[in-house]
Amino acid sequence: MKLELYQIDAFTDKTFGGNPACVVPLNDWLPDHTLLKITKENAVAETAFFVDRGDKIHLRWFTPEIEMDLCGHATLATAHCLKSILNYPKDEIIFETQSGDLTVSKKNDLYNLDFPSRMPVPSELPDIIGKSLNTAPVEVYKSRDYMLVYGTEQEIENIKVDRQVFDQINLDPGGVIVTAKGESCDFVSRFFTPQASILEDPVTGSAHCSLIPFWSLRLGKNKLNAIQISDRVGKLYCQNKKDRVIIGGKAKTYSIGNLWTE
Repeated sequence: MKLELYQIDAFTDKTFGGNPACVVPLNDWLPDHTLLKITKENAVAETAFFVDRGDKIHLRWFTPEIEMDLCGHATLATAHCLKSILNYPKDEIIFETQSGDLTVSKKNDLYNLDFPSRMPVPSELPDIIGKSLNTAPVEVYKSRDYMLVYGTEQEIENIKVDRQVFDQINLDPGGVIVTAKGESCDFVSRFFTPQASILEDPVTGSAHCSLIPFWSLRLGKNKLNAIQISDRVGKLYCQNKKDRVIIGGKAKTYSIGNLWTE
């Protein structure tokens, strides 16, 4: 079977920046084991598969290991694929997902993702996480992911993870966010996933479901600019809206091709 394959860099306007995701349109759903094999072969953090059902787009996300309940950068990549490559006619895209209906709208070259808010709550730092990091946080919170708050952006840049220790953690399917107030933006972050083929996710939209309400409350503002300071760097334009968050970002097409499956 021949399928279309699009690779798109999300949360950036530059090739080789942001977070790469593959997008595969389907007419009907293939078996899950086939979707997982395709994702492993693509060898990026996430591959998005979608089926156009007319009023909504059924969307699923896979890492090379598991299916995810929510993914921001692959949703942005899918919206870019639909609007900028496949000429999807509607102004607003409604994605049907495991996390409910998610809408994406486009204004100029900015895609705005309407996602659920996940305000983190104070928590204790598990010993195994503490042992895996070279620097201790000043505060610890938990939602789907652990969120560790540090004092400065420089500390976030300098964080190192002892993978041998870190991979003993089982957060299925979450990860560890590290964050601090930004120097040239409102806040910065990085994101690490234990037992994953890609340890550091370059730009993590779903993590901002927790980062946005947290920093909105702490900084006393509803509109925020954020940078995920991985090697690839991602820029996010954020808005807090009570039980929802708006995660804005740009995207750049990297490649268009085909894949063949059984």
